[in-house]
Formats: sequence, structure tokens, C-alpha cells
Amino acid sequence: MRSARECDVNPSIRPILVVEDNPMDLDLTLQALEGNGVANPIVTCRDGEEALEYMEKHRSPSDLQVPIVVLLDLRLPKVDGIEVLRQARRDPVWRQVPIVVMTTSRENRDVETAYELGVNSYIVKPVDFLTFTEVVKSIKVYWLLTNEPPFRDGSAR
Repeated sequence: MRSARECDVNPSIRPILVVEDNPMDLDLTLQALEGNGVANPIVTCRDGEEALEYMEKHRSPSDLQVPIVVLLDLRLPKVDGIEVLRQARRDPVWRQVPIVVMTTSRENRDVETAYELGVNSYIVKPVDFLTFTEVVKSIKVYWLLTNEPPFRDGSAR
């Protein structure tokens, strides 16, 4: 598993950005993505600060390292996921990137705040691997195959 700082992304396919600090949850996510045949490169950030650095580095719609979708945990060290989401939605390019919160939090305040800040989907992480894999499969089907991405031709809509 490589961090965003050292990841070499295939320049012809937009990556999936996974922002997750828990090594076991990150491993489950990567296994589920691979097991569901996701062809997009995966970029990982292990805390909110690293995610903000990645966002700052990739701010042009023509930059193919701007992801097709972000899977964002809320409980992150250094900078929490709510602040990452807040910063993403302030940026003209990143506000168009679909962000799916995948977290253990069922707190109403977290759900409400995430939607107020413009999250596209809020998913509570399933505990068992088979259910988790099915959730990732539904993410793949919707966000990678069904949804029209914002930067198809390298420009913002």
C-alpha cells in the first residue's frame, strides 16, 4: 500500500482516493476494491493533513490525479474528515468531485454535518467482510460505472 506522496497514478485513468487511517479498514477497502475488479488506481492518504496536501497539489480539472471519487473516513488524525470535506467543498474543482463518507460513526450530528457540507453519500462501514465487499461493489457500480463524472474531457462542467 502506497501513500499519496509516493503513488504513481496511471495518467489515463482517474484514481479513487481513499482517506483512511485505520490499517485494517484500509486493507479491507483495498481488498474489496480489488476483489470487485476495480481498474482505477487507488491513492491512499492516512490522515486528514495528507488528504489536504493531496488536494492542494491537484487542483486543476485537467489534472488526471483529481479522483473520480473519494472514500473519506471521518475519524482521522491531525485533521478530521469533516474538515477535509469542508476544505474540499470550498475549492471550485474539488467541490465537483464525488465524496462518499465511509465511517463507523452513526452519530446524527456527523451525518447532518456531512450532508450540510455537500457529501454525496454517507455509509456506515459494515463490520463483516462479505457485507463490506457488497457495499464496495455498489460503490463501484454506481460511482465508477453509472455516474457521469465531472471531468470527462479534462474540464470542469
